[in-house]
Amino acid sequence: MLVAALYDVHAMPHALEAVLADVERESVDAIVFGGDVFMGPLPAETFALVRSLDAHFVRGNCDREPDEWTLSQLQPDAVEWGRSWPATVELDGVLYCHATPQSDMPILTAASPQERFDEALQGVDARLVVAGHTHMQFRRGRFANAGSVGMPYEGEVAAFWAIVGDDIDFRKTSFDVERAAAVIRTTGWPSAQEFVSENLLSAPSRAETIVHFESLA
Repeated sequence: MLVAALYDVHAMPHALEAVLADVERESVDAIVFGGDVFMGPLPAETFALVRSLDAHFVRGNCDREPDEWTLSQLQPDAVEWGRSWPATVELDGVLYCHATPQSDMPILTAASPQERFDEALQGVDARLVVAGHTHMQFRRGRFANAGSVGMPYEGEVAAFWAIVGDDIDFRKTSFDVERAAAVIRTTGWPSAQEFVSENLLSAPSRAETIVHFESLA
């Protein structure tokens, strides 16, 4: 089966709408949202969009413990819905999780030592584990990161996702960045100006982000 793996949307409906248009053209069999769906500039709009979809959802750390802005923008039933998502979903021999099968917090990047991947895959029989959390696409053996739809650290402003079948096919979708930036500036989100400047008008460096994440691991 073909599965669209959409991770780390971070309340960016403009990016998600563009990705979903691409997904529709691919005639996939299933959609998996891999966590951290609502924390970001437009939680309510993102909730309305994903709630209408026939999809599987994996709980991320930001769904488990939303910040104050997210809580202020969503109805309690939406918050509880995100908290109720399972930590993992398995489809066609592929295990979907947020960070690792054991936890939604560990840091794995393309530069992580092999021991951390071995620990993440210990006791896991799936032919492939698909995760997100660090917002960068990569593949290491049986472990792959699908990238981030709404807050990628790829050195390019776009939405990053993947199609999983016999293997993983990394995808990238452009969206109306100027429209998204204009809307985000009006939201009242405390991080709006910083996000527009650092994630939409420019793109975080993949190399610098890897160094930062590995310093925290």
